[in-house]
Amino acid sequence: MAAYVVVEVEVKDAALYEQYKPLAAAAVAAYGGRYLARGGKTVLLEGEKEPERLVILEFESVERALAWWNSPEYAEAKKMRQAASHTRMVVLEGLGA
Repeated sequence: MAAYVVVEVEVKDAALYEQYKPLAAAAVAAYGGRYLARGGKTVLLEGEKEPERLVILEFESVERALAWWNSPEYAEAKKMRQAASHTRMVVLEGLGA
C-alpha cells in the first residue's frame, strides 16, 4: 500500500538547503520514491500560520519510506536539512484499493 511522506519546512539557511535538495532527490529515487509536490504555491484554508514550504513524497509502502529515512544514502542529506531548517515530517499510509 502506498505511503506518503509529508514535510513542512521552515528554511533557516537557504544556501545550505539548496545543497541539500539534489542529495535528497537522489536518495528518494534510490528507494523508489517520487516527489508529488515540492515547494509549490500553498493557500492556507484553516489554521493560524501558512507553512513556508511543503513537500510530499510517495513511496510504495511505509516500510520503504522508513528504509529511505534510515538509509545511508539519505544520512548526509538529512544532516544538511536538519542544519538548514526546522522541519516537521510524517509518513502516512495511503488508502487501499
